[in-house]
Amino acid sequence: MTLSELKVGDSGSFTKTISESDVYGFAGISGDFNPAHVNAVEASKGIFGERIAHGFLVGSLISTVVGTVLPGPGTIYMGQNLKFLKPVRFGDTVTATVTIREILLDKKRVIADTFCVNQNGETVISGEAVFRPPLP
Repeated sequence: MTLSELKVGDSGSFTKTISESDVYGFAGISGDFNPAHVNAVEASKGIFGERIAHGFLVGSLISTVVGTVLPGPGTIYMGQNLKFLKPVRFGDTVTATVTIREILLDKKRVIADTFCVNQNGETVISGEAVFRPPLP
């Protein structure tokens, strides 16, 4: 969608089940081998009692929405803030949703609320994104 086609309240989502291989792949790509993510013995001693997904792995699902669903291809992601509210465990199914809150026509930018919710309806990440959709 182009800037002129978007309206406040437009929303898009993407759903993914987070697997062990997703977490190990992300660790390899990012270099983040924190035992909380990749070492079951050490993670069992931590506050969550088991391995959890990287927060930025889950947060990257928001980028999937922005770049492929709403507005979609050609969008330039300019900023994102995230609050990590709950852990995402292996096997959790997460839905990332982007909802347009404000359209700044003069700056050709959009501000959107962003959320990731697990299969139990619990918000695991909340935040705000700024992006530039394709122009008309």
